[in-house]
Amino acid sequence: MTITLIILAVTCVVSFMALNNGKLMDDLLLWPPAIQRSREYYRLVTYGLVHADFGHLLFNMMTLFFFGRLMEQFFTARLGPLGFVLFYIGGLVVSILPTYLKNRGNARYRSLGASGAVSAVLFAFILLAPWARIYVFVIPMPAIIYGVLYTAYSIYMDRRGQDNVNHSAHLWGAAYGVAFTLIIEPRVLSHFMGALLRPGGL
Repeated sequence: MTITLIILAVTCVVSFMALNNGKLMDDLLLWPPAIQRSREYYRLVTYGLVHADFGHLLFNMMTLFFFGRLMEQFFTARLGPLGFVLFYIGGLVVSILPTYLKNRGNARYRSLGASGAVSAVLFAFILLAPWARIYVFVIPMPAIIYGVLYTAYSIYMDRRGQDNVNHSAHLWGAAYGVAFTLIIEPRVLSHFMGALLRPGGL
């Protein structure tokens, strides 16, 4: 079993358990006062193991399944067998840190879901295959186009701040995915720039 499938399986099991166990959910999600006062730093990772509902879980895990396996191969080849685990956990932590710092004193704030780390996986994939066809709600489009639309939408919604979605985590996760990939393999940048000029030359 690949690391991607292990992450997916663990996330699904823990999410299902937490959806039926309110105390477990409360113990794992990101609640800033628990970190600030009780030093429960594990929440900076475990919040990504729980989800608000089945749809939230399904969307994240489907994205991880389709793009995680390729990125696992990429990071394993450069960082060893635990390379993808390092990348994924880093995505969870980095994507949520700005949210945590902004809400350190907000006892009413809670955040959960693997979206930040999944965004990191997706945007790392876009660097490798910008013109690959992906499906968004059964609508096919090039990965790079989706990346641009996703980023613009996340920025817009983050500024509005009128829903319960942590769009900031999506943006920071995407930025982390790009930065981490380029740090590990700088040649990816020239590959990406060259691929952009060859829409049909996959």
